[in-house]
Amino acid sequence: MDGCAQLCKCFLILFNILFALVGFGLAFLGLWLRFGAETRGFFDIDLKTAQFTIGVVVLVGTGALMLLVAVIGDCGACNNSKSALGVFSGLLSFLIIIEISAGVLAFMFSGKVSEELANFYITIYTQYVNAQSPGQAVSLRLFHNAFDCCGVGGPIELLVRDTCPEGNILKQLSFPSCPVVIHDMFNSSAPMVLGVFLGTAGIMVLALVCSVVLSRHISQSRTAPAYVLLTNQPSVLFPHAHAPHAAQQI
Repeated sequence: MDGCAQLCKCFLILFNILFALVGFGLAFLGLWLRFGAETRGFFDIDLKTAQFTIGVVVLVGTGALMLLVAVIGDCGACNNSKSALGVFSGLLSFLIIIEISAGVLAFMFSGKVSEELANFYITIYTQYVNAQSPGQAVSLRLFHNAFDCCGVGGPIELLVRDTCPEGNILKQLSFPSCPVVIHDMFNSSAPMVLGVFLGTAGIMVLALVCSVVLSRHISQSRTAPAYVLLTNQPSVLFPHAHAPHAAQQI
């Protein structure tokens, strides 16, 4: 195996290890969002929970698919299996298309996503104010700690002050309104999110190229003809080849 193929093989092994870790992290995050004590209250909300449920399912499914692709890719690279590398290349091509599409859609509809998430927060806020459910209180705390905000009123919030992040009086008076923070964060970070998606897709394209190079090298090594080394000393291989000639000299 030449240097280029060796480099591609090492890159594929390292890439698939990192890919498996990311996939495991996404699957674990989705399962935690669905079954964790801190986030179980999201599924007890009666209004507008379809988007969140679909997002959790997509998160778990994407993580499981990434784990599968990483295992197949590592098996193909370590065992020099052309069939496994072919399956890996096909699945990775599918993930690249999804990655680029998700990045473009997230950039184009960042305002819609922020609006949906803000409305989702307002739904939790309203139902907690009306029912004082412990599960919704945990959900509000998760939002407040993640976005470092406090309720709808921000500094003048009184209804859900017990779920806001802890701090001194000056810090509590400086907390912004959560819907405003959600809108601003998504609108300002949309280009960065697009860059992350496209950068990840670029690394995946490089892994796809390495998989194709390694697969072709395996095919060439298996179809290469076997050569027999010929020497100028036939007497070693055929000790009686010159026997008639020797008899004539005598």
